[in-house]
Amino acid sequence: MTKGREQLGLIGYGAFGRLTARHLSPGFDILAHDPAATDGEGAATLTDLATAAACPTVVLAVPVEALEATLTAIRPHLRPDALVIDVGSVKVKPARLMDRILPPRVRIVGAHPLFGPQSGKDGIAGLRIAVCPVRQGADARRVAAFCRRALRLKVFLVSPEDHDREAAVVQGLTHLIARVLIAMEPLPTRMTTASFDRLMQAVDMVRHDSPAVFRAIERDNPFAAEVRERFFALADEARGMLD
Repeated sequence: MTKGREQLGLIGYGAFGRLTARHLSPGFDILAHDPAATDGEGAATLTDLATAAACPTVVLAVPVEALEATLTAIRPHLRPDALVIDVGSVKVKPARLMDRILPPRVRIVGAHPLFGPQSGKDGIAGLRIAVCPVRQGADARRVAAFCRRALRLKVFLVSPEDHDREAAVVQGLTHLIARVLIAMEPLPTRMTTASFDRLMQAVDMVRHDSPAVFRAIERDNPFAAEVRERFFALADEARGMLD
């Protein structure tokens, strides 16, 4: 650890947690907690839950389905004025959970990096992130400014509802189509078109996402079911025309 640098607690050290640590470690001493992790890979120091949760800033890089239990576990260890940021794929459900479970003076911001370990493997500068105010808009604006200045990300400051409404299309359809195409494999790789190659590049970008990510995108986004049903209905119309 570097003397004088602020400590940042990172709860969850899976693929996205490690990506987060790699890009935040130049500015913070990262104290990460994840029972499944065995090596901080030079970007973080692995520690217990209480120590990670006691940092001034705490980033929650856990599956949405594990968020409620995680919030309950960290609540007793948080500083009264801690800044807690989640980085889940949906925002309405996490925002409500954090607002309900965390102590009143804790500052809360929702964030969704619109990239993952695959799309961010060669660097994240210029990629997109959504930042959502939960309790105080000033905190979200400060997080947004940090993302622009230090990480060189393109920031969208939006409400959790607006985020999920757009993500239901952007993420929901991408992961749904990718899941179907993966199930159809093996697919042709020899006489392909440029459009097919790009489609498969999109599939490969989400191919290794955990099942928990797919469940969060399709089940925990309150707008996903409507988008999904419209997609299936239009697909049925197209099939009817061909039949």
